[in-house]
Amino acid sequence: MQHQTVTAYLDGLAERSPAPGGGTAAALHAAQGAALVAMVGRYSDSPKYAPHAEVIAAAVTAADRLRREALELADQDAAAFSAVAAAYAAPRATEAERDARRAAIGVALAAAAAPPAAVLAAAREIVSLIETLIPVANRNLIADLAAAAEAARAAAATARVNIEVNLAGISDPAVRARLRAQAGAAAGVLTAADAASAAVLREITR
Repeated sequence: MQHQTVTAYLDGLAERSPAPGGGTAAALHAAQGAALVAMVGRYSDSPKYAPHAEVIAAAVTAADRLRREALELADQDAAAFSAVAAAYAAPRATEAERDARRAAIGVALAAAAAPPAAVLAAAREIVSLIETLIPVANRNLIADLAAAAEAARAAAATARVNIEVNLAGISDPAVRARLRAQAGAAAGVLTAADAASAAVLREITR
């Protein structure tokens, strides 16, 4: 994903193939949100914002890291979903093959839930950075913080779906409980992202 053009990525997304898919899209939503946060921070570098320079610089550093991590997660998600497709395609002519296939599917689905769980954690951190920057960043760029919040929201909502969709094929109760708890964390991220976006709208419409 990291070295494709946007057109090539979208062409691949539109194809009848297991990956990239929604999980990759979630990661790229997060990457875009992080990039927007970094841009706003970099535009908040004039003497006017000097009292908040350390906070802004820390936000930019964190946003750059999150952007890189999200791009890596996009690649990881595509690879994980390809492994799920391969597990479903395993032979099932005999009882032994069916048992092996079922076990392989469970393992692959659990692994496939890891990238969206990490995307969800990244989205949470992005929203936190947005909350930090709203009161101190360049007012001319504040609308981009709302755009970042919406991107992080999309990342979190899509990641939650991509965690939950894997649950049905996982029989291990401990793994199911862990993944369900991870998916449940999305509600807080969505609420925070909505609040951040609303805060920006109040700023730009008053």
